[in-house]
Amino acid sequence: MTDTADLIRAVEQADTPPRLLVAVKTLAKAQDEAGIPTLIAVLGYNNPVAAEIAIDGLIQMGSASVQPLITLLDEYNYGARAYSIRALAAIADPRALDVLLASAATDFAPSVRRAAAKGLGSLHWDLLDSSLRSTAQAQAIETLSSIAQDADWSIRYAAIVGLQGLANLPELREAIAPVFEQTAQDADAAVRARVALATQTSP
Repeated sequence: MTDTADLIRAVEQADTPPRLLVAVKTLAKAQDEAGIPTLIAVLGYNNPVAAEIAIDGLIQMGSASVQPLITLLDEYNYGARAYSIRALAAIADPRALDVLLASAATDFAPSVRRAAAKGLGSLHWDLLDSSLRSTAQAQAIETLSSIAQDADWSIRYAAIVGLQGLANLPELREAIAPVFEQTAQDADAAVRARVALATQTSP
């Protein structure tokens, strides 16, 4: 039986794209936490197919991937950073809150900001201690409300997606309603349509 160290070496030593894809797929399928740092490294290999396989593997490992994704977040490669934020958003563990808040508000890469904004709307808040939950949710609403005014329409659009996720929580709807009212007048038709969808589908 092949151990995880061999699977990691296969990824690191892959000398052609096809071999890399096979190696990453095998490592991801193993679902061994020891392989998480290597799967995260793959996100920066400039190989979108391999990155998607690695993301799927990281998401499947769930909470075990969260802290490594935060710790190993690539500050220099925005493509790798966007993949990491997508994985954190999909896992939806509130331990990623601070990273998602900062990424949504200040990252220079639109792809990173969009992924973070959407992720803020889908966190599993029930995993957060009740004494911290309301403050954390308020931070998410404040950040999303701010970037709903961004100059980039795609960032505004992502902010609405995130706010819709939060508006599904009855206790937050009243705080979010004024933002939807304001953004319903957005200059961009796609954003206006997304606001209309959000207000129609929110309970």
